[in-house]
Amino acid sequence: MLPANAQNPDQIFRPTIQTVKLFKAGDPLAYPILVLGERDQQLELHFDDLDADIKNYYYTFQLCNADWTPASLQPFDYLRGFLTNRIRNYRPSSLTQIRYTHYQAMLPEAGSGPTRAGNYLLKVFLNDDTTQLAFTRRVLIAAKKVSISAQVRQPFDGQLLRTHQQLQIGITPLQTAGGSYTPTELSVWLIQNRGWSTANVQRTPTLFRGNYFEYSDQQFSLFPAGQEWRWVDLRSFRLRSERISRIEDSDSTSRVDIWVNPDYPREGKMSLLNRDINGAFFVESRDNSNAQLQGEYAWVHFTFYPNGGRALPGKSVYLYGELTNYSLTPTSKMNYDASRGVYTKSFLLKQGYYNYQYVTLDELDGRQAPVTQWTEGNYWGTENEYLVLVYVRPIGSRADELVGYTWVRSAFQQ
Repeated sequence: MLPANAQNPDQIFRPTIQTVKLFKAGDPLAYPILVLGERDQQLELHFDDLDADIKNYYYTFQLCNADWTPASLQPFDYLRGFLTNRIRNYRPSSLTQIRYTHYQAMLPEAGSGPTRAGNYLLKVFLNDDTTQLAFTRRVLIAAKKVSISAQVRQPFDGQLLRTHQQLQIGITPLQTAGGSYTPTELSVWLIQNRGWSTANVQRTPTLFRGNYFEYSDQQFSLFPAGQEWRWVDLRSFRLRSERISRIEDSDSTSRVDIWVNPDYPREGKMSLLNRDINGAFFVESRDNSNAQLQGEYAWVHFTFYPNGGRALPGKSVYLYGELTNYSLTPTSKMNYDASRGVYTKSFLLKQGYYNYQYVTLDELDGRQAPVTQWTEGNYWGTENEYLVLVYVRPIGSRADELVGYTWVRSAFQQ
């Protein structure tokens, strides 16, 4: 759970903003991470405004600590060039039933951007007024000051070995770091499938020898394995893909409705090794040549049948993944239809390919962490990706520095 004064990133504040994608330039599935000092690196930002007019959108970066609390530094201490920049690349949609304006930008622009390694909050707002926020997104700027070894293994605990995955992390500061770190200066964060709400942090090493630090405490390194992500192919609104049951395209209105095949609990079932994209989505159209400007929108209807047609007692069910910003909010909460014994939810989605899962939240649990046990189940052989982040906070420093990162995948079946 984030501290009380932490900002909640990855939020959309204006209902007309749709399909926000921020990624390392050239790869729509890449996480928005840049390495400090490496040239020719940029992030690519895309979003649509369903007002379909022209607005003056600006952006800026705000430095945060590892836990997303604002850093105690002024913007000129971590940004060079202009503190805010206008998004000048925009075009109206073409030949679409629902009209929108598509905005895109390459960040940071030449001569401006972050000068320190750390967590940043990208803020996009109207009319160069930061109080008129449109949306926010996480950005990571990393230095290369540590070497990281990471391994995913099956837990030794007999009660967990079939449902969980465990990581072992080793950290070695590099000679270029300007000296060694003390055990109290480093902290390590683990993020499974880009879901920060289930992130674990360890602030003191399990053991250290000289210049080597190991992090393997079970409370920190253990994760429920979940299952391979469910998927829906929305790249065509004319032809039904494998998991689409019905498409309704009204001739009298601009509305398109698509029903996804009903989903059922997978608890206790062995995972099938689908080639999923670990909860992400990408925009693509098989009906038009330019998905960004000609991609259509549709109301997509999801249905989840709980066991016995009974609501899960004391739990709320959410649709989870990048399509819902990995959030557990009223916009992603599913509605229980007692007359049919099902959970339902509808989302306005652009043409593309989407991963998703159903997760639950205990209504009396203050941690606000999604649980897959009752909807998807947990199978130790599931392919997951883990992001390992290493921060340092020297004594007297006013901000956490991201000194290294690595990705590691669990691939027991491959």
